[in-house]
Amino acid sequence: MPSGIKKILTVPVFGLLYIYTAIGVLLVIPLSWFNARKPVQVMVKYWAKSVFIIMFTRLRVKGKENVNKKDKYILIANHSSLFDIIAIASLYPEVSWFGHERLMKIPVFRSYLKLIEYIPFKEPTIKNTRQMLEQLVAKTQDRSIAIFPEGTRTLNGRISPFYRGFIYLFRTREIGILPITLKGFYDLKPKNRFYINFGSRLELIIHKPIPREELIDRSDEEIIDAVKNVIESAYC
Repeated sequence: MPSGIKKILTVPVFGLLYIYTAIGVLLVIPLSWFNARKPVQVMVKYWAKSVFIIMFTRLRVKGKENVNKKDKYILIANHSSLFDIIAIASLYPEVSWFGHERLMKIPVFRSYLKLIEYIPFKEPTIKNTRQMLEQLVAKTQDRSIAIFPEGTRTLNGRISPFYRGFIYLFRTREIGILPITLKGFYDLKPKNRFYINFGSRLELIIHKPIPREELIDRSDEEIIDAVKNVIESAYC
């Protein structure tokens, strides 16, 4: 499909996605008032799946057998597109998110993030850091939490260096790490391109969880390298 046509189609598709998301949020908000977590998760899951249908794309998932929904994980994934969160939500709506505060400034989308109990990364002052860590530890008491350790979306398609923020959570909780590789999302809609590439081949690869005891005695750098290498192994 020529880039000119993709640019033309992107405008109405984004408009449709915003309207569709707004309607979904309005339907889910009353459920959230009554703390009906399971119905909210089901609706989020099917909303996320349908987003890719609206974009005329198909999300292929590999490694579903590696996830045990009864276990709690720190879910670590590479980050290249606004649609990364939606892709993981279509498979794993039970997870809470820790990510950049700027996403909370996107109209309509911020309402969705509140529903999935998104924890925004704020300016790392002593007070903010303490509050964020307290929220993260509290969330992992009863659910998995997802983090993009690159901190922001890649600008060149390659996986950027990982920050070590997730290491604190890993060392203070009895919890394993679930690496996930997102492929094709930079081609779909990177941070530095306006239009959607509707012909992108999207894959979400779930790797085998890395048990806590396998990493806990390693240095921070060794833990980061081990997790990053697993994610990169399916990225090429």
